[in-house]
Order: sequence, then structure tokens, then C-alpha cells
Amino acid sequence: MNKPAPPRFPLGLDRVQSRPAAPRAGADTLQRPQRPLQQAAADQARQAPPSGLGLDSAAVRQRMVQRLRAGGLHCEPVLQALATVERHRFVDSALVPQAYEDTSLPIGLGQTISKPSVVGWMLSLLFEGASARQRGHLGRVLEIGTGCGYQAALLLPLARGVVSIERLQPLHEKAAANLAAWRQGSELRLVFGDGMLGHAPRAPYDSIIAAAGGEQLPAAWLAQLAPGGRLVAPVQRAAGQRLVVVDHTAQGLVQQELEAVQFVPLKSGVA
Repeated sequence: MNKPAPPRFPLGLDRVQSRPAAPRAGADTLQRPQRPLQQAAADQARQAPPSGLGLDSAAVRQRMVQRLRAGGLHCEPVLQALATVERHRFVDSALVPQAYEDTSLPIGLGQTISKPSVVGWMLSLLFEGASARQRGHLGRVLEIGTGCGYQAALLLPLARGVVSIERLQPLHEKAAANLAAWRQGSELRLVFGDGMLGHAPRAPYDSIIAAAGGEQLPAAWLAQLAPGGRLVAPVQRAAGQRLVVVDHTAQGLVQQELEAVQFVPLKSGVA
């Protein structure tokens, strides 16, 4: 069976955007020639952040969503979740200024919070599954790799229940703290365990999404995918990781391989 051409969005997922170096303070600053006062005031006005657009403002998240929409993300439920969930609350304080840039950020223990474009793309792929289109939501979701909890927070308004597994206990505890406000009145279960085993007690799942890639999809994930359900996960290939979509159809499991991605390796066990 011919594989469908990979989608145009997002482009260059495996590239990390570089940030220009900030100018150094000190003697170099003092040696610059003085500018006319009017020019200096105009420059200062251009550099100042817009009034009322702090990180706690919905406007700053809307600007991120506008950039993602311009880049090709058009799944409205996903865009609405991205506009609502405050990403800066899920990263370390030193990284807060970068929270709404389209970049992955470290969250400790060699793990990362994925780019908003990558998260949005994967969630939109889940929504393109047959059963999700029929229901208008993702149904019961299994998330492999809770990390800091950001993607779980995005999943809650999109699903009818979320089970999220994390194998690293410090991250499991961090996610529990980060998600405390979201867990009230929601169907969210955080599990400390081996994600490669899935979570059989709550199976089957209408949607499965993974934030780590191994050489193959674990058999437990495929066994726990409900009929009509969809799985989205990275898989390691010889030339690097590729994003894979698996649909559980009436004819069996149908797999598509999409474009290159870069996630942390999938590991078994707990730590």
C-alpha cells in the first residue's frame, strides 16, 4: 500500500531555533556614541513590551496561536486548548521568557517539553482519526510520558478522560503538582509506571499519544487501542525518528509514516 505524502505542517520539526545573543553590559555600552534624545526615546518605545501583555494574559497565548495557525495548524479544538493552557506554568522559572516561543525546553532528568507546533500537530492528527471526527472529541486517551504535565493539560478539554504515565518519579511528582488545579473535577489519572506497558486497567483507549520514541511500537499500546481508535507516536528508524500514525480499522491495524521528528528515547522500567 502506498504511503500518503507527509503533511506540509510543521516544517523542520527536528530543528531547534537559535536565539540571538543578548548584548553584553559593561564598558562596551559606555563607549557607544550618544544618540539624539528623540531617537533614543523612540528606540526605547519600540523595545518595551506591549502594555498588558504579560505571561498571565490571554493575548500572549493568542499571538502564539496566530503563529501556529499561520504555519498550517487549523484544528480549532486544539488551537483553543493551546490558547487556554498557560505553558509558562509548566517550565522552570529561568525559562519562562521562552515559554511561548516555538521551541522545546528542558524540564530536568534529560527530558523536554515539546515545541507547541509539534504538540499541536500530534493532537490534530489524533482529531483526524475516524472515531474522533464522529464524536467531536478524543474519547478516552492514554498519554505515554507525562513529563511536566503540559500536554495532559491540553488533552483534558479535548477528551472524555485521560490516563497519563510517567516512568521518572521526580517528573511524575512535578506533573502532579503542576496539574493540581486542572485535576479538580476532571477525568485525569496520573500513573507512575512503565509507559511501554501502557495501562491495561483502563483500556481500551480511543486515542494514544507518546512523547518518546523507540525502535518499534510496543505491543501493549497496539493491544490497548480501541476499534476505531488512533495512535500517534515517534518511532526510531535508521535515518532518525519518524512520526507514525496507527488506525485500528475494521480490517485491522493500518500504519502511516509521516515526517521526521526528534523526541527523547523510549525506555522501559521506572526510575
